[in-house]
Amino acid sequence: MKHRIDILRKNLEQSSLDAALITGGVNIRYYSGFTSSDGIFLVTQKKAYLVTDFRYTIQANAQTKGLCEVAEAPFTEQLNRIRAFLAADGCRRVAFEEGAMTVGDFGGYQAMPVEWVPFGETISLPRLYKSQDEIDSLQQAQRIADKSFLEWLGRIGAGMSEKEATAELNYVCEKNGSEGISFDPIIAGGPNGAMCHAVPGGRKLQQGDLVVTDFGCVVNGYHSDMTRTFAVGKIDSESKEIYEIVKAAQQMALDALTNGVSGLALDAIARDYITQKGYGAQFGHGLGHGFGLQIHEPPRASVNSTDTLTEGMTITVEPGIYVEGKCGVRIEDCCVLTKAGHHNFVTVTKDLLTI
Repeated sequence: MKHRIDILRKNLEQSSLDAALITGGVNIRYYSGFTSSDGIFLVTQKKAYLVTDFRYTIQANAQTKGLCEVAEAPFTEQLNRIRAFLAADGCRRVAFEEGAMTVGDFGGYQAMPVEWVPFGETISLPRLYKSQDEIDSLQQAQRIADKSFLEWLGRIGAGMSEKEATAELNYVCEKNGSEGISFDPIIAGGPNGAMCHAVPGGRKLQQGDLVVTDFGCVVNGYHSDMTRTFAVGKIDSESKEIYEIVKAAQQMALDALTNGVSGLALDAIARDYITQKGYGAQFGHGLGHGFGLQIHEPPRASVNSTDTLTEGMTITVEPGIYVEGKCGVRIEDCCVLTKAGHHNFVTVTKDLLTI
């Protein structure tokens, strides 16, 4: 963690800033190792401080391992502790995470005799490039997801509701070693699959369904993300055609996923193919997003992306076609950019699986 703080201090110095106040739980974890969001992490050019209350001090000392001073204070006194630390270290210009602070909280900080400078994007920027340890955690999370998905397919079938199938998937993932789920899984059969982010409900899986399954596992706080669409029994020819179009579009994008490609160009490869096949209007979301300590992080691959994908960045590749009243198909892999191209964390086949 120390090297991360060193990078942050260098970025602060380059912007003539004396300190950074980190209030977002994800960034607190990234810089300090503390996994509760109930804390405030202050980094000055001299020291680092983690302010939390009695409930978390033992945890904070164990997780930060001497990286910073852990200051115990009830919630009502935490602002005063921050004020004292800023004064002790002579801080006048302080960066803060504008996207991780309420208006009410900011009012309290504004009363301090310092200048507050929005700096959230720069505080989060180092997370864009994954270290080998981070990549290893992502790979392990996806290994658990791969194993769990195939095991889960053997536990479900026609007559089981989406909600029941979701409970089975969550159980299998945690049984196989996941710390939890990356997000609430999407399991949507038949016409429900046309809703990109459908919420699993009481509809039962039926013969002839395509079932969109989007989920992820977590290791050391790092989130994997995959989607597979499978069939329940025999599906009709149109559903099969849609599946093959999405599969081909996804492979085209993966083939182009190399160090230096733009998110805009990558999206266009899959989107243009789907459009040529007559389903452009049914692909209404971006091709992909980064992932790590959060399930959705920069960079982006979409029609509005201004990102260039470079070594160390993660990206999902997830084209889809959604036909209202009939079905949805999405196929998603999660990848990391390498010097030579990319590494795909997912190993589950993209041939259409049938249960």
